[in-house]
Amino acid sequence: MKKQIASVALATIMGASMVHAAEGEVIRHKLPDSDFPISLAVEVPANKTLVHLSGQVPTVINAKADAASLAAYGSMEEQTVSVLKAIENNLKSLNLSMGDVYRMQVFLVAEEGKVDFSGFMKGYTQFFGTEAQPKLPVRSAVEVAALANPGWLIEIEVSAVRP
Repeated sequence: MKKQIASVALATIMGASMVHAAEGEVIRHKLPDSDFPISLAVEVPANKTLVHLSGQVPTVINAKADAASLAAYGSMEEQTVSVLKAIENNLKSLNLSMGDVYRMQVFLVAEEGKVDFSGFMKGYTQFFGTEAQPKLPVRSAVEVAALANPGWLIEIEVSAVRP
């Protein structure tokens, strides 16, 4: 009974979503008036374990091409899918899933002066905001001058919360 009273008092003081987070639930706040597939904010309770994955880069899709060329890694969409599949596999090896990702930072390289953001989004939306996996992370995407390999157009790092 005391716990219920404390929860009600806490809800009054902090707001209902804060209580859910305090009780152990991850809270994902939607972007207002938008269907863009990222969260406005994500609240992670203090009692959860956070897992930070190192940045992941694309894998070679054309072994016959020069390993330092775009031909070896493909288009922005192909590279995005490659990176997200690798992240998905890394998460799986840690008993996590893409639904556990709460934060994502994306580094994008421009080709001929322009980032192919729509190619990135075509790859991204195969993994996030789908019927099978509707949980959306908070995300930033920044343009960088280059990555360590001239053939890479993207690097993604994620943080997940252990359920």
